[in-house]
Amino acid sequence: MSTWDSDTHPPHPAMGAGAWLRVVGRGLPLAVLVFGCLAVLLLVRLIERPLYGARRPVTPYITQFVCRSAFVLLGMGYRVEGEVMSGPGAVVANHSSWLDIFALNARKRIYFVSKAEVAKWPGIGWLARATGTVFIQRDRRTASAQVAVFQDRLALGHKLLFFPEGTSTDGQRVLPFKPTLFAAFFAPGLRETLSIQPVSVVYRGPTGADARFYGWWGDMDFGPHLLSTLAARRQGSVTVTYHAPVRVADFGDRKALASTLESRVREGLIRSLQP
Repeated sequence: MSTWDSDTHPPHPAMGAGAWLRVVGRGLPLAVLVFGCLAVLLLVRLIERPLYGARRPVTPYITQFVCRSAFVLLGMGYRVEGEVMSGPGAVVANHSSWLDIFALNARKRIYFVSKAEVAKWPGIGWLARATGTVFIQRDRRTASAQVAVFQDRLALGHKLLFFPEGTSTDGQRVLPFKPTLFAAFFAPGLRETLSIQPVSVVYRGPTGADARFYGWWGDMDFGPHLLSTLAARRQGSVTVTYHAPVRVADFGDRKALASTLESRVREGLIRSLQP
């Protein structure tokens, strides 16, 4: 659940017969897609793991296929701007919704970095583990071990994705990036070689709907939000903008790095939201 909140939530229309038909018409194929491909991924992983270990040469393509297809089934527009960074590195993005997982995986093979609690969430935790999410403890005593995990995964060519806001919002703003997250990037062996690509994820609600329609924050429950998304008569769109990567070695400290990345992501959001 998001720790950010506002005074109001976007209104959602009552669920009539037509809305429930749209829920079934979109939700059933989406469930078949996600859980069917998850079964395929787990079977492939039985072969992939002993042969390649943490280096996943096949299964990320299954994840990409699912995420791209999800927007087709939802009837939701999906657009990409900018060039995806080549080579290993980290990615940071603003966080608005559970839909971010689909939006960011659809174009780029990435591995999310998430708080350890997510691994225990029913359903979502299982999906996260299956797709190679890196779980971290918010404890300084484990900082050196986490840096070692980051180094190992980056050495395999993985792109690790972080949400530096630490929570999700209504999609109309970018919260301050938490500089603590970036301390690991300044560790010897990472600072000299690591590049980070800032990414802006921007949602536009369905025509006539609240601009915050796809945002998921505060005490909003996942189930009702999913239902309202599936039930929309007309869907909106999401634009994912990849900005130029920055080199960690070009910054003196984590605060300067966090501030620059935050500014790039915010500028991309503001620019995309302009009429």
